[in-house]
Amino acid sequence: MADRSRSRKQERVLHNWRRVFLSAMSQPSSRPGRLNSDLPDSVPTSLPQASTINTILQVANEIQHEAPNVSRILCEYAYSLSQSLDPNSEKRGVLQFKTGLIAVIKQKLAKKDGTTFDRWQDIATVEKFYNDYREKHHLDDLQGDGGVDSVEFQDAQLRSRVYTVLRVLKDCVYALARDSSIDPDTIIPPKLKKDMESDAKKSEAFQPYNILPLEARGVFDAILNFPEVIAARLALQFPALHFSNELSSPPQKWDVFDALKLAFGFQHDNVRNQREHLVLLLANGQFQLGSMPGPPGQGLDLKVIHELCNRLLGNYDKWCHYIRKEPVHKRRNSSEEEVAFMSLYLLIWGEAANVRFLPEALCYIFHNMATEFALMLDNKCVEVSVSCKTDNGQSFLDQIITPLYIALKAEASRSNGGRSGHSKWRNYDDFNEFFWSYSCFKELGWPMNYKSPFFGNSMDVQGSRGRRLGKTSFVEHRTFLHLYHSFLRTWILLVLMFQALTIIAFTKFSRQGLKILLSLGLTYFVMKLIESGLDIILMVGAYTSSRGNAITRIFSQFLFFGGCTGGFFFLYLKMMLEDNARSTYFNIYLLALGVYVALQLIISFFLHIPALRKQAEKSDRIKCFEAVKWLYQERYFVGRGLFERPRDYLRYVIFWIVVLGCKFTFSFFLQIKPLVDATTAITSLEVEIVYEWHDFFSKNNHNALAILFLWAPVLVIYLLDISIWYTIISAIWGGLLGARDRLGEIRSLEMLRNRFESFPEGFVNSMEHERLNELGIESPQEKVQRSAKQFAPFWNEIITCLRSEDYITNREKDLLLMPSNTAGLPLVQWPLFLLVSKVFLAMDLAMEKKESSEEIWEKLGKDQYMASAVREVFESVCMLLTDLVDGEGGKWFQRVFEDVNRSVIDKSFFAYFQINNIQDVVKKITALTGLLKSNNEGGVASAVQGLYEAVYNFLSDRSRDSYPKLSPADVRIKFGSVRLPKDDRKEAIKRLHSLLTIKESAATVPKNLEARRRLEFFTNSLFMKMPVPPTVRAMKSFSVYTPYYEEIVMYSKEELREDNEDGISTLFYLQKIFPDEWKNFLERIGLIEVTFDNQLKSGTLDPENLLKLRLWASYRGQTLARTVRGMMYYRRALMLQSFLEAGGKESWSEPASFDKSRQAKACADLKFTYVITCQKFGHQKAKKEAKANDILYLMKENEALRIAYIDEVESETGKGEKNYFSKLVKNDSGALKDQEIYSIKLPGNPILGEGKPENQNHAVIFTRGDAIQTIDMNQDNYFEEALKMRNLLQEFEGDYGLRAPTILGVREHVFTGSVSSLAWFMSNQETSFVTLGQRVLARPLKVRMHYGHPDVFDRLFHLTRGGFSKASKVINISEDIYAGFNSTLRQGNVTHHEYIQVGKGRDVGLNQIAMFEAKVSSGNGEQSLSRDVYRLGQLLDFFRMLSFYATSVGYYVCTMMTVLVVYVFLYGKAYLALSGVGRALEEEAVIMNNRALQSALDTQFLFQIGVFTAIPMLMGFILEQGVLKAIVSFITMQLQLCSVFFTFSLGTRTHYFGRTILHGGAKYRSTGRGFVVTHVKFAENYRLYSRSHFVKALEIAMLLIVYLAYGFEDSTTSYILLSFSSWFLALSWLFAPYIFNPSGFEWQKTVDDLDDWMGWLLYRGGVGVKSEESWEAWWEEEQGHIRHNRGRILETILSLRFFFFQYGVVYQLKAVDQNTSLTVYGLSWLVLVGVVLISKVFSFNSKASVRFQMLLRFIQGSLFISLIGALVAVVAVTSLTVGDVFASLLALIPTGWGILSIGIAWKGRVKALGLWSSFRAIARFYDAAMGMVIFLPIAFLSWFPFVSTFQTRLLFNQAFSRGLEISLILAGNRPNAQT
Repeated sequence: MADRSRSRKQERVLHNWRRVFLSAMSQPSSRPGRLNSDLPDSVPTSLPQASTINTILQVANEIQHEAPNVSRILCEYAYSLSQSLDPNSEKRGVLQFKTGLIAVIKQKLAKKDGTTFDRWQDIATVEKFYNDYREKHHLDDLQGDGGVDSVEFQDAQLRSRVYTVLRVLKDCVYALARDSSIDPDTIIPPKLKKDMESDAKKSEAFQPYNILPLEARGVFDAILNFPEVIAARLALQFPALHFSNELSSPPQKWDVFDALKLAFGFQHDNVRNQREHLVLLLANGQFQLGSMPGPPGQGLDLKVIHELCNRLLGNYDKWCHYIRKEPVHKRRNSSEEEVAFMSLYLLIWGEAANVRFLPEALCYIFHNMATEFALMLDNKCVEVSVSCKTDNGQSFLDQIITPLYIALKAEASRSNGGRSGHSKWRNYDDFNEFFWSYSCFKELGWPMNYKSPFFGNSMDVQGSRGRRLGKTSFVEHRTFLHLYHSFLRTWILLVLMFQALTIIAFTKFSRQGLKILLSLGLTYFVMKLIESGLDIILMVGAYTSSRGNAITRIFSQFLFFGGCTGGFFFLYLKMMLEDNARSTYFNIYLLALGVYVALQLIISFFLHIPALRKQAEKSDRIKCFEAVKWLYQERYFVGRGLFERPRDYLRYVIFWIVVLGCKFTFSFFLQIKPLVDATTAITSLEVEIVYEWHDFFSKNNHNALAILFLWAPVLVIYLLDISIWYTIISAIWGGLLGARDRLGEIRSLEMLRNRFESFPEGFVNSMEHERLNELGIESPQEKVQRSAKQFAPFWNEIITCLRSEDYITNREKDLLLMPSNTAGLPLVQWPLFLLVSKVFLAMDLAMEKKESSEEIWEKLGKDQYMASAVREVFESVCMLLTDLVDGEGGKWFQRVFEDVNRSVIDKSFFAYFQINNIQDVVKKITALTGLLKSNNEGGVASAVQGLYEAVYNFLSDRSRDSYPKLSPADVRIKFGSVRLPKDDRKEAIKRLHSLLTIKESAATVPKNLEARRRLEFFTNSLFMKMPVPPTVRAMKSFSVYTPYYEEIVMYSKEELREDNEDGISTLFYLQKIFPDEWKNFLERIGLIEVTFDNQLKSGTLDPENLLKLRLWASYRGQTLARTVRGMMYYRRALMLQSFLEAGGKESWSEPASFDKSRQAKACADLKFTYVITCQKFGHQKAKKEAKANDILYLMKENEALRIAYIDEVESETGKGEKNYFSKLVKNDSGALKDQEIYSIKLPGNPILGEGKPENQNHAVIFTRGDAIQTIDMNQDNYFEEALKMRNLLQEFEGDYGLRAPTILGVREHVFTGSVSSLAWFMSNQETSFVTLGQRVLARPLKVRMHYGHPDVFDRLFHLTRGGFSKASKVINISEDIYAGFNSTLRQGNVTHHEYIQVGKGRDVGLNQIAMFEAKVSSGNGEQSLSRDVYRLGQLLDFFRMLSFYATSVGYYVCTMMTVLVVYVFLYGKAYLALSGVGRALEEEAVIMNNRALQSALDTQFLFQIGVFTAIPMLMGFILEQGVLKAIVSFITMQLQLCSVFFTFSLGTRTHYFGRTILHGGAKYRSTGRGFVVTHVKFAENYRLYSRSHFVKALEIAMLLIVYLAYGFEDSTTSYILLSFSSWFLALSWLFAPYIFNPSGFEWQKTVDDLDDWMGWLLYRGGVGVKSEESWEAWWEEEQGHIRHNRGRILETILSLRFFFFQYGVVYQLKAVDQNTSLTVYGLSWLVLVGVVLISKVFSFNSKASVRFQMLLRFIQGSLFISLIGALVAVVAVTSLTVGDVFASLLALIPTGWGILSIGIAWKGRVKALGLWSSFRAIARFYDAAMGMVIFLPIAFLSWFPFVSTFQTRLLFNQAFSRGLEISLILAGNRPNAQT
């Protein structure tokens, strides 16, 4: 009894105490995330104890209203502490902080300066408050026996705050006493001192924690109650050890982590973090395995420990096998020791920082430290590790990681921010591959030898400045030769087949023809010899650090293929010289070639037989096998065993046989064979060609140049059309795969309605762990009813989420919600949107009486939902009246119901009832339900009596014999007494009322297209193949991981309301783009639009509504808030699933309370973690940025959200040095504050390479689980998709080949497609790529890598193998794709799954898209140089290599070739036209109507305009939208000029891919991710596209003009057919930026653009001037990519083509009169020099000219008049014509540009000659001229207002187009206010 009384008392105290604190917490703060009123916002991180001071000030802020005097004392205490830490205020921000704090203290004192402090009184004041505070919160009552009670999570948060306040007060008392030289024992009462000490100890029991309160002993969380968690904690205990005297004392209850910490000096928070990590891994492993082996809490199943050890140390085991070392943990069999070694590995990994990118370096460290620890285990004594010992103890970070970090940092600094060549410095891969050899043990030793060349000269502390190691095993030289080197087998196939097809086309089948065909063997060996030579050349820079056998191999190969080439060349020469009667050399040649081919085929064949391949893998140490493998293929630690099982191999072989069959058939019949006759005719042409210029090398060579230019376009198309044929076949194959996977079966609202009744069963069979056929249910009706009950809670939560996201209205929500089906009705209650209006249709059908009763019932049955509605109304009315009416009245109604049932069964309904009176019955029932629905009790009895009258009238005369008419008095007696329904029946009554009152059809519900799309996709996925999910407890755990830098978190009010130059705000834009969602939002907050607008403008909008507005807008942009909301749906889904599984059938009817269930939350937290790595969150907090407050708000609203960030703290040395920490924080007690969970010191700044992967890497240690989903901050998720995560995670157990999946590809939905036409193009293109494209890559090609951030990784596989991306500067600019490369090379398996989708935002404006394309293209350029691509190209089997080539780097190579075709064709045509060869051949009718050339041009044009890109897109449309919608969508895209867009994108990809390989310069390009509603100025577009598009377009245009002016075509039609694609490309490149520019053709903006352009062009700039402000600054910046002599030489060679114009055109001048002497060409150069000199006179503007301005003007004027006169005279007197003048311009302009380009390439030399200013003046003139050529057509079109209107309609949807025009009218002159 006493215990019970005490328990009740404690509960009462807890309740009161909780109320006090909840009240305190609910007090509004003056500014979210900041201290109240006048206290400083943040403490400088430069102070060593900044967090302590910050806590003191937070407590002062919290109690200042309750005890202002104590608050003042605490502020003084904080000031005193900061003063003692930095007396002179030398550290950054300390002086300002102290000054602000003094001001606060003075304000609190409110007395004059010079007043002395009474510290005795202050101490007494704090002591009294301490006692009062304890009594107020009933701590003595709560702590009864003095122990630490474990309290629930929420109470623990509150009590933690109490103890924090008390701890600060205690410290303050002692500090005050110490400062006043007072002995604390003399002034603190004994009881108070005892309380203080007790409270201080108890405060440690409430320290912050992440998921498991392992160290927070005072916290009780339901998650700790799981037996699996208890067992996992017990598994960490290691009782058989004792500790050396050198070590500090371990905790009282120590575990293996404490032992490792003491031995090796791991950081405290690292130990805490990894302890929780391992406990969760072990517990989840036990959950997945099933029941515990013994009683709860007794221990884990040994299988769990063993399997986890194999997964965690799997890469270490392979590494040991590779370098022939025995794994340490394999020597021991104890499960306790396995746990110990796993703990050690995790602690090493958790503190490794940047070294985590070196997985084999971690293996090396682990091997040596595990060896040390194994010795300790043998001795049963934990000792100080020799390797980690320091002067002050031991530190793993200082002794092991920091030296490696310093070496990495030193090499990163050599990269010069990525500007140095890759061959000049070692990247992460070079460091890691050093550990791929056993020699690393000799070179480094243990403890590590810091004087080793491995560290170079980076270890200044150790005094090492010795030899530095170079690159390891591979050098990323910047050259196009890598494309040949990496994909040699592709080029061998293409070259040999081209050679073979050409030989077949030219020769007849004969022995001589066979001999010629055998030249293929010689070609093969020549190509292999070139590869071997490249092996030697491209290894320069890595010879000193590479393994000897690798170097021996490449030289041996070179000698082998050199010998083979020489030998076969000799044999072939001899074979060709011998006559056909002899065949000695022929036979020898054939035999030698056959032997080589046979050996290659045999080796390849045997390697594809699984049994032989496994044997070969096991026989690495058998010398003969090893020698054969060494000769056949390069051997690395990665890339071994890249084979697939036979059936998978056959699939992609068949695919490529089809592709190659189509390609080579097309090439032979339409490209090669048609050229045979023309080539033969040209070579045998007997008429001597008269050249129209001075010819050097075209005579006596059978017109070789003409043949070259004839074949060149065809050859380039031949090389690139492998990509085209791949696209076509993959589109068809992918479409068939999608159809087989049942994609697109439900693609309309009508289909969704028709199949809704099958959804519950499909849901249960697909997404519940118990399928219906496993439950023993046989009756179809029972199956439907049970599945409907299980389905309803999930469907309703989906609908609720759609409403909260404002995709549907309240009415639509009511119509879409599904009843729980637990009301007892003998039927399934479907959602109202299927049933409404059906009752009225049924009544109309029945009242027509055109058919018999039987026929009517048959018609009703055909419409299942009509029948269901009728039956539900009948059953509901029966139940309602049975409950409502008691006694005789109830029995009367029951008899009627029985008769109705009987008549329906007997099919005699019309005989017993008067159907004409049914409407009256329905009206009465409706009136009754209306009263009950509105709780109007007074009229219910009368309504029942009225219903009796209506029902009686409904009876036929035949029926009334059994129902005598009651008198009014009897009616009142029998039907006057009613029982009102209970509350749980209100929803049923409301539903019945809706069925009887809603007459309009709900066929269009929901109206919102996004809501429809989501519901259609979700319901369609229920019938797709997916794994059976386990229970939530047994599912795999996972994390979601989002990197964030400084993007938008939430839109602020100012950002939403700020108008652009058109008067268009972001809010206005969103309202017009999403009009229905805006109306739904207003409905949700209960305001009409006019009221809302007025309140927003006047500033009277409720703060809560303002926050909702910000969120509404943010959820429609690419913001972090949208991503967080979407990803947290995972937790919500898991909570609902867990709640329903735990509650069973009883929970199906009341699932609404699932989000309050602690058990459900605990289960969800055990399985799901969400970490956002906000790199600069610490800076943002310190600067009080709004983004920091927004992030704090997101944490407050999502309790499971964790934020990781890099914290910079000034070092205590005071030398300006900084310490860096990885920190993890969570929300603090529901306030807008963060609470630090872990703080792990780093060896230095973690950002050494690319920012994003480094940011991910520092925080990856805080993730948890078996899997991890990488999510960008511009993504979204949906609740209905989150429900399928259990299914997806089970795919890791699926059968997908020889290897288990390591990356699960996930489908993306691009949600930005509705923003503009460009966004729609991009959305469709991206959707095609991430669905159909990825589908084919995974099946059958087996080359899907990591292309999308929704991909789910096997977390343990990747965290032990280098992480989820690579981070070396520049080479890994496309960091994510390398995760797929790395996974494949390390024998992973990447799959793709389309039954689940994740939202993704894409760029929506042309400039954003161009920057994205530039980033991806540059990234692919860098990939082509990388070792990963090389190894995949070399080590994949032939057909997988073809797939990899065609879908990665090869795509960009083919894109570049598409543009190259245009250049080759036009320069060829220009050569034929200007040289006179074309005219001569035309006269001989040699090349007329050449089908091959036309075929090549057609192919190029179709590729250019994106037709082949659109084929997969069209197939995707057909599959998922239907044929008609697909055709409409495709035509609409064409009408919106998608071909112009795709052609422009082609130029972007070509430029940046080519320039990256030539010069480098790849960098991250921020695309903004905002809404594009702003007009982009002409100058900005020019800066962005001048060199990538405009220059090339004008070059193509000039070639076309030359071809037009001097060509040999006989008709305009012929010219148009041949040049149309080229003109289309040139015009698209010139004007697309302005066509797709908002308001690009508005006259006033065009005028403003001209002013801005001229100002930018003429502004000369200076130091610090940005490129946006000055042409000169921009021009200098544009040359930055040319940094190396190799690039200068290549640029010079490419620029020589511009001199061709002058050489060809000058001989076509009439004044030359067919003179082909070189003198003519020389005179043209004199003219060019003269033009330059004259231009210098006119552009002369030296400061010295001020003194003779008049003379200068006179000279310039006279010269101008003289030139005009001389030109007129020459034209009049000589044979020079006006046409010649323009032709001269056509000749000299390209020459000038060529000279300019060469001068820019050799900038240093030109500056040394003093000519740089002249070059700059010429360049300015060229840019001005190019700008005007582009600007004039725009200005002309801007004159016509309809052009601007048409363009706006083209760019944006119709609603926004109207809105834009209205806004412009309302804005008046505001758009031009700035002019």
